[in-house]
Amino acid sequence: MGRWLALSAARAGYRVLLEDVMPSNLHHAGEAIRRELGRELGQELNQETLGPESGGQVVFVATIEDAVRTADLAIDCVPDELESKLEILWLLDRMAPPQTVFATPTTQLEIADLAACTYRAEKCIAIAAAPAALANLAESAGAAITLRTGPATAAATVALVEEFWRRLGFAPVVERGTAG
Repeated sequence: MGRWLALSAARAGYRVLLEDVMPSNLHHAGEAIRRELGRELGQELNQETLGPESGGQVVFVATIEDAVRTADLAIDCVPDELESKLEILWLLDRMAPPQTVFATPTTQLEIADLAACTYRAEKCIAIAAAPAALANLAESAGAAITLRTGPATAAATVALVEEFWRRLGFAPVVERGTAG
């Protein structure tokens, strides 16, 4: 999912910082993105920073801290299990600047519960889809994407994440959550 999301966001004009704890995964993602962008641009790409004509780019970084240092939006691609989600949100919360919004794909967990482990529950939102399902949406232009909020999720958080998905060609649907 991370590869597809990075490429889609770059095509939409975003600057994407892509990180993976496994260097081989990051290398494979880079190769796949280079091939795809190279096909689109009609050339072979070898640089560490890749950018389509839309003005967006994908930059490969070695640490989570490098990935979120200046981020407005952080989307994780960790497994949809409580321990993994809590760990990544805990790390992001400590490394990202205060304005960074966290969006996490989950079909099993409540965003209110996950947001409670951060100091910024108002900046947390769920993407109500499994990672594999998100990657499959790539072929569904205009598909709906469900965003779930917690009771503390701020309107500005919802607006930023809705705009992100619109720019990627999706139709965001917001479900207001009440659990906590």
